[in-house]
Amino acid sequence: MKTSICASLLALSLLGLAGCDQIENSTKQVVGAAANSARQVIDDTHKAATEALDDAKNQLSTLEPEQKDKQEDKAGKSGQEI
Repeated sequence: MKTSICASLLALSLLGLAGCDQIENSTKQVVGAAANSARQVIDDTHKAATEALDDAKNQLSTLEPEQKDKQEDKAGKSGQEI
């Protein structure tokens, strides 16, 4: 009787350990998938921010010559008035 109880307890312990291993593996997979998703979001955000910065630089570079032309025109006119 004692041996059957011990065998049952041993079998239940092994089943419990096997279940823990499965839970651990599942958890690792879920955490890995979450980490990959987070990396993808960070990469997408970085790409969008870089594109926005490049667009802003391009817009400023097209505006700067116009502003310089206006300043030169103002400087030329003020020189003529004197």
